[in-house]
Amino acid sequence: MSTADIEARTELQVLAGTAAEHRISQAEPRDFFALMKPGVMRLVVFTALVGLVSAAATSGTMLLGPVTGAIALFCIAIGGGASGALNMWYEADLDRMMKRTANRPIPAGRVSSDEALAFGLIMAVLSVMVLGLVSNWLAAGLLAFTIFFYAVVYTVWLKRSTQQNIVIGGAAGALPPVVAWAAMTGSVGIEAFALFLIIFMWTPPHFWALALFASQDYARAGIPMMPVVSGDAYTRKQILIYSVLLVPVAMAPWFLGFGGLVYGVTTAALSLGFVFYAIGVYRDKNVDNSNRAAKRLFAYSILYLFALFGVLLLEAVIKLAL
Repeated sequence: MSTADIEARTELQVLAGTAAEHRISQAEPRDFFALMKPGVMRLVVFTALVGLVSAAATSGTMLLGPVTGAIALFCIAIGGGASGALNMWYEADLDRMMKRTANRPIPAGRVSSDEALAFGLIMAVLSVMVLGLVSNWLAAGLLAFTIFFYAVVYTVWLKRSTQQNIVIGGAAGALPPVVAWAAMTGSVGIEAFALFLIIFMWTPPHFWALALFASQDYARAGIPMMPVVSGDAYTRKQILIYSVLLVPVAMAPWFLGFGGLVYGVTTAALSLGFVFYAIGVYRDKNVDNSNRAAKRLFAYSILYLFALFGVLLLEAVIKLAL
């Protein structure tokens, strides 16, 4: 097949996909659930839960009971899902060109573009309004800002314009525990900011590891991820730098006193592991094009964040029970 034939075929696929976006779909509930990026939602829910319980254990202020707390947590989850849906709506053209995203509901034609937009907007408004009514309007305002930052600042502006997209855009993914802290206490203290910083500093090495073994996809879609713009060697160096900087930030809850000894010891050990894997990525020349080191770091980084927040949650629950 000639280059002209391939280009013509690609253009037809794009046109077909665009038409599929605007027709009325026969979507199933699971397709709309997929729009909410359930993998990301798990992280949102878990980190928000830690923020909620840690706020109660640390501040001694509990504006929410078990039922209202669960509703607040649900609102934060739905707000995160709304962000994902709006992101998929706007990025359908990019998703269609990438192998790992081509089967998402919109490019695959299971959900129309208009349906996805309406779904995302309705979920966004409802999550903010209900959170404000159940908890307080500071938390609701922070949730609204989180949705706006991810759906507009990151998705519309940063994602397609700068290789620092994930560094700045990572703020959106780091805000759920802050929203939860505000919902429980009506304020945002330095402890909530510490939780924010952990996720914020964790995000670049986590996603740049992914970008290393998905760089061809990003290049095909024209997304200026760091490996595409600055090359693999520079990206590996940045991963190591951010991984080292993550260590003292991850220890912040212990330094501030709302993370106990178990948290301090666990975080120190796991952070050394994180740096160890980052060094492996830095040294990897990837001569066989397998990106094994980057894949190992990516997998470890997920376990790392869940472990850190899991220990914080356990310590907070014990503190509340005593």
